[in-house]
Amino acid sequence: MPANEPWRMSVDGEEFEVGQPDGRPGSYDLTWLTGPDPQYGFGFSTHPPVQCGREQLEESIREFLSQVDPDTGHIE
Repeated sequence: MPANEPWRMSVDGEEFEVGQPDGRPGSYDLTWLTGPDPQYGFGFSTHPPVQCGREQLEESIREFLSQVDPDTGHIE
């Protein structure tokens, strides 16, 4: 997948848009499309800067979702 073209992932019934910013290998921006705030999400970078596989991306999404307060839909 080209770094400048975001793609969608479904994890545990939730939809995320995944993007890789140009010039930042191993960096990911994830937007939680099915969350209460359509602009909410998270980002992370690998060290060393290497491409993540689907399994690692899913693990990062599950970790993010485990921190979200179900009442607010945000990490408190």
